[in-house]
Amino acid sequence: MGAGDQIYHGVSAESAELIDDGEPIDIEATEDFILEIESNLDDAESPETKSENNPNLQVQFKSDRGRLLLLLPPDPDNSRNPVNSEELRHQLRQRLDASERFLQPHTPVHMIARDRLLDSRQIQDIDDMLGTANLPLKRIYTSRRQTAVAAATAGYSVEQQTALSYLGQTQTPSGQVLEEPLYLQYTLRSGVEVRHSGTIIILGDTNPGSSIVAEGDIFVWGRLRGVAHAGSGGNIDCRIMALYMQPTQLRIADKVARSPEQPPAQYRPEVAYVGPEGIRIAVADEFAQVYLNAPMAQDNA
Repeated sequence: MGAGDQIYHGVSAESAELIDDGEPIDIEATEDFILEIESNLDDAESPETKSENNPNLQVQFKSDRGRLLLLLPPDPDNSRNPVNSEELRHQLRQRLDASERFLQPHTPVHMIARDRLLDSRQIQDIDDMLGTANLPLKRIYTSRRQTAVAAATAGYSVEQQTALSYLGQTQTPSGQVLEEPLYLQYTLRSGVEVRHSGTIIILGDTNPGSSIVAEGDIFVWGRLRGVAHAGSGGNIDCRIMALYMQPTQLRIADKVARSPEQPPAQYRPEVAYVGPEGIRIAVADEFAQVYLNAPMAQDNA
């Protein structure tokens, strides 16, 4: 244990402030939608079948415990009946007009983009169209890295998931290779959450009220002032590193801690990790000498 280590004040998971301000999206609730796509592709369906005759290839709204799911069609490159951007806008406008009497204003919308490739302009366009019905775009779920980066850069909360997670499969088993790291170069604003089934690397600051949730490690090349949850899949060996460690809350696997009441006299690059007494924090260079160089020293002995 390094001499410069600090013990973060541990709190129980039950009493800890929730990272998400609502229940997670039940992907299984959309399983009928997704699985019907797979069965249709396996059936002897004519390639000439039009998307308007197949509800699984259209823009769809679905209610989920007080929230509204916006289900987008598959990416045009991965569909036998592609729905391009203009057709998507047309379908969304039709759905909004047809459902105007039934859509409750100010209901948060969670967009299930799946494997569809969207840039920041297209996401903003969808948000603007939802705004005409007073429906705020709350979060975006995607299996495409480019879409996740575009959404986060534009200031939207985003969760990058693997394609199989949309089929109601179980989470990645412990020990299985994680997704490639997600790199973001911008400041994470208050109210924005980024989730990824791998390591998250942010070149910028994270403001209070923001949150980062990663199944792998978290690296913030800037000020970490929001919530950070590494090893969200249960891996206690994950770590959180920041140039300026000023979080409102830290989580590693099922361990939870809050910041010390007295901030350090001088901020230096630091690493948070799980020790015998819970989440601890150490100066980065001291942590490297004790924990990273120890195996090399033993090998040279």
